[in-house]
Amino acid sequence: MSTSSGIDYAKLLGFESVAAAAAFAASYVLLLGLFNELSPLIRPANAMFAHLSLFCTIRATAFTIRAVAARLDSVGHNSSFLLGDEILFNAGFFVLLYTLASNVQTASDAPVPAGIINIFLAVCWKLSVSTGMAFGIASIIQSRSINPGTVNLGKNLQKASTITSLVLTVLQTSLMLRIAWAEISIRVDADNRECGSWGVKYGCYIRCVISLLLLVREAFATAAIMNDTLAAQLLNNEHFWYPLIALPEILAVTLYVIPGVVVLSAVPVPLVDPNDVIEIATSSHTIHFGGLTRHSATVERSILVQSSPTLLNTRH
Repeated sequence: MSTSSGIDYAKLLGFESVAAAAAFAASYVLLLGLFNELSPLIRPANAMFAHLSLFCTIRATAFTIRAVAARLDSVGHNSSFLLGDEILFNAGFFVLLYTLASNVQTASDAPVPAGIINIFLAVCWKLSVSTGMAFGIASIIQSRSINPGTVNLGKNLQKASTITSLVLTVLQTSLMLRIAWAEISIRVDADNRECGSWGVKYGCYIRCVISLLLLVREAFATAAIMNDTLAAQLLNNEHFWYPLIALPEILAVTLYVIPGVVVLSAVPVPLVDPNDVIEIATSSHTIHFGGLTRHSATVERSILVQSSPTLLNTRH
């Protein structure tokens, strides 16, 4: 495969607006800085913010390449350069899917089938994400071949990758909606909604919006990819690509900047007996016990446990 030729690959791929690509690149750099600032401050959510930072890094790099390719003819004619850009865009979405779905389990205290979710996330989800990403990368490489058979193989792999990502997005969205419905139905964290931050009060709704944004993105991508006639016209047209692919992604990630939307992992503490008085050092922690929720704004507070022996969870 030649790295440079007389073919303007950037134009074929629909890279036209330098300003739009530069604006998205700058926005992702800003989000990267915000997530890096939040990560050391909220230690239970370090992994979530680290994954979001990785996604922002990938997207900032990809949009920078897109802006440069649209501006400079020498880069736009470099097939290897554009190949790397496509691979980054493909891999980035699967990183985002894995990041969001890995946080679904801690999105609520509502009674959801945690065992099933654990198995799903630990095995099926990771395997599916890896497979979909591999199909996508392979499809991009195969589609650059001059052999018609290899090109057709690349198209089929691209369809398989897109369908995989759509299925994963639908599953992730359904889990999030189920958790949100359970929270609303049994009024879990009612005290948090009254005295917590805006993100804590409406976190379940915001997380549903995030999932639905990604679903819109994948529904369009799948509809375009499955139609061989319209695929290039839709995906290589910035009038469709930016509002239906790029915009839903950055809106979804931006919503995670709202305090309280990123859910922290529950921290187990020892079992206690009824009527025991325990001291819990907290700084605006929410203490869960016996199906009840209390919000403490003091540094240290005595809590009289009046429920049956149970495992306590704390959320920062």
